[in-house]
Amino acid sequence: MKKVLLIFCLLFAAVEGFSQQFSQYNTGTLYDSFENPSQQSFVPDTSKMYAFNFLIPHLNANFSLTGNAQSSLVNRAFGAKYNNAALQIGAGKYNNAIANANAYAIMFKTFVSLDGDEEVGIFAETRAEGRGAFTDESLALFDGTASFPNNIYDNVLNDHYYYQVYNSIGLSYREKLSEQFAVGFKFGFLMGTDYSKLNIYESHLSFNKTNDAAIISLRGKYYMSQGPGKLDLRSFLPIIRSPGAQISIGTSYKTEDKITFQANIKDLGFIKWYGNSSISSFNSTATVNGLSTTKREDSLYNLTRTIVNSSPKYGSFTSYTDGRFELSATKSYWVDANSSIKYSPTLIASKELLYNGFTGAMVNHFQYQNYHASLTASYDNQSLFNLGLQFMYKSYNGEFYFGSERLVQTMGLASAIHNSASYTNGSFTGADFFIGFSLKFGPVIEHPLNASIIPIGQKGFLGRLWNRLFKTYQ
Repeated sequence: MKKVLLIFCLLFAAVEGFSQQFSQYNTGTLYDSFENPSQQSFVPDTSKMYAFNFLIPHLNANFSLTGNAQSSLVNRAFGAKYNNAALQIGAGKYNNAIANANAYAIMFKTFVSLDGDEEVGIFAETRAEGRGAFTDESLALFDGTASFPNNIYDNVLNDHYYYQVYNSIGLSYREKLSEQFAVGFKFGFLMGTDYSKLNIYESHLSFNKTNDAAIISLRGKYYMSQGPGKLDLRSFLPIIRSPGAQISIGTSYKTEDKITFQANIKDLGFIKWYGNSSISSFNSTATVNGLSTTKREDSLYNLTRTIVNSSPKYGSFTSYTDGRFELSATKSYWVDANSSIKYSPTLIASKELLYNGFTGAMVNHFQYQNYHASLTASYDNQSLFNLGLQFMYKSYNGEFYFGSERLVQTMGLASAIHNSASYTNGSFTGADFFIGFSLKFGPVIEHPLNASIIPIGQKGFLGRLWNRLFKTYQ
């Protein structure tokens, strides 16, 4: 089977639920300050003035899969054969999954002014996101006719999915407007790389088992950012033939009880795919042969591709990025009498803006000197529970961290590489991993009374506007 076919199956991603990295919340890392724009990344009198990842990408990749197809796909991926015992043919069962990845190639920030704690940054990143749903029958068909007791089935191939990949370059700005309140934003110019969306509304499957063949009829709609055979190296370069924009806005407020509340609107944006993209409203029938041969997977993939591309019309269309609204609250406590171990719990609620995904999470962050560990528990509207673990070494001028938001599932999937036959369906199958690094350099940020030189500066534009509105001159 072609590798693209396995990727195709794994990217048939979830209609409900989504994935988000929570472990970095309130860590003050460079990545945290870009993802949560009101978050402070510099500490005056200790931090140096510039922060950079030195082109070492922050990487974050994850996927999850629910439904009866879990063990079947895992066995096919690592054991070269299907295990379809859990599939229910003719019962209308769907499998849901989700896949996301992002990589910050550039993260750079500078501290601008002490009066307002202004921070300005630039970034360059690549993101991929996908979701969808596929039936038990769609997967069983790749293993031939053995799982199908009948010869005729209606609407058992009504699958749905989308994915998109895009580059983003832009800037961020953060300012402390008062002792309690801070605001920030992140604006990105998007450059679409690839987009695909498939909706099958009606389907018909008829077997001719004597001739080892099947007749497949599909009706639906298919969007593709590339014309057939047009995906090339140029598609993955930072070019502007499919432009778009994205914005994140964040605020934070610290109460007298030292509780910090954050509210964020994240990654709200769109992409205008270029005029050579295609939209196909298909309603076609084709025959696939050799369902018992080793080439059946490629044959099915090629036949489906032919049907969904059967009536393309070329033109531009618009897609939207997976924006979210997040609300969090955190407070720090000293665990021991010597004030050497700090515990900072964070409660987070995250809601998708374009879909119905909702996740609640609690991040338990522990710090001893420069050593940090975070234990994250989350629960979403698919009734899926995740447990994550992060390790980090962080000083005022450097940080390195790695972890997983789906620790148990990642370890289970890793063990299946060596023993896929023993893998059984759980609440879901998934994997997650992230890693990052950055350093601060340049002169130390110093207050005037501590400075070896006298710094100059004034409040930023937002701070001056805040003073005029609320008459809080300082």
